[in-house]
Amino acid sequence: MLSRRHLRVKVLQSLYAYFQSGNSDMLLGEKQLLLSINKLHELFFWQFSFLIEVTRFAEQRLEENRHKHFPTPDDLNPSMNFVQNKLLSAINDNRDFKRKEDLYKMNWSQEQEMVRKFYQKLREMPDYDQYMKLENPTFAVDKKFIITIIEKIFTDFELLESFYEEKSIYFVDDFHLVSELMLKFLKFLDKDFNEFSKFPGIYRTDNDDINEDLVFVKDLFRKTISHSEEYGELIADYTSNWEQERIAVMDMLILKIALTELVEFNSIPVKVTMNEFIEISKYFSTSRSSIFVNGILDKMIQDFKKEGRIVKTGRGLLDE
Repeated sequence: MLSRRHLRVKVLQSLYAYFQSGNSDMLLGEKQLLLSINKLHELFFWQFSFLIEVTRFAEQRLEENRHKHFPTPDDLNPSMNFVQNKLLSAINDNRDFKRKEDLYKMNWSQEQEMVRKFYQKLREMPDYDQYMKLENPTFAVDKKFIITIIEKIFTDFELLESFYEEKSIYFVDDFHLVSELMLKFLKFLDKDFNEFSKFPGIYRTDNDDINEDLVFVKDLFRKTISHSEEYGELIADYTSNWEQERIAVMDMLILKIALTELVEFNSIPVKVTMNEFIEISKYFSTSRSSIFVNGILDKMIQDFKKEGRIVKTGRGLLDE
């Protein structure tokens, strides 16, 4: 499920916490890293559980409206499109999902006011009104509407973010990242998804004899710590024209991780490493960080290649 970029982000977050805490126990830091990755996967299921809870709340409201003293025609014959959304129904009926709900003890009974406010916000969307007017929407249409909810409401619904903040400190950093995972998952989900379908594991290589993604995460974390002082001094040489105290801590850390990957991971192309960390810097540091990271990395890569410090092996990488 998690792409290499997601894994790099988790390593960045964990290394930041490791160095800021003054911790010197690498194994403890690694344990926290792997836990944070597991928590991101857990939050993925919490978010789908929340959407399903909103459909239950909506169904209850429709039932209450039917029993008004003076129900309107719409009250008596409401659109059931959202309540019977085929995608959410398929996820709710899925055995793997139910096991995750039990494992993580998901329960929204004490959060009905938050659910109500989300439902109210949902109903205010023009997309909701258009969707509810459709006759017999297909699975694809139902999926598109759920994607719209994730894109337009999840990112701005602070009550839910606060709820997760109280639930786990790990959920705080991942609230927005998990929406990206949900969208990625839905992109490839089709109408054949049923109660026996399996949700993707945390790592893309979960089914391999050697979990390459897990090895990648551990090695990147450990080797960055091992080379931190050495690369810190190198970066200082390349930024001598900058006031060191004005260089963002996160920029320095991004450069250290990027250098570790460039030198220690022979099968990852130089361009991939450079592009990945430039993109990551756009979201996890200052507004001008990507320009700074790009410029420093470019100079260092040129010099490292001349010195033979960057050696890439494998088809298509020999000239990198």
